[in-house]
Amino acid sequence: MRLALPPLLLAALATAPAFAQDASPAPTPEEDGFSLIEEGAKLVLRGLLSEMQPALDDMDQAMDQIGPAIEAFGAEVGPKLRQLIALIDDFSNYDAPVMLPNGDILIRRNAPLVTPTEPLPGPNGEIEL
Repeated sequence: MRLALPPLLLAALATAPAFAQDASPAPTPEEDGFSLIEEGAKLVLRGLLSEMQPALDDMDQAMDQIGPAIEAFGAEVGPKLRQLIALIDDFSNYDAPVMLPNGDILIRRNAPLVTPTEPLPGPNGEIEL
């Protein structure tokens, strides 16, 4: 026994999966709220950037002007700073600075300075006696 279905019902059943696939889920209120918050944050950041742009441009121009002076200062002070760091050795060997009533500042060494008992070799390996 064969069941005969009306053509209209057959057409509806054949297109049913297509209808199910076309339907997109409606956004939930939470998702819609987050997208609104994101858009608001983007607007705020764009406004801040547009207001700060002139100040950033001025700062860029100032850095272009003082850049060579900073490089010259580094070239002049760099070697002296390296010598100072070599003398200091390690900052953990020193106590915190103390200011005296007359304005002098003392930085006491808390670890004894180890001096070599043997002479150090020179640049060519020679040792002065």
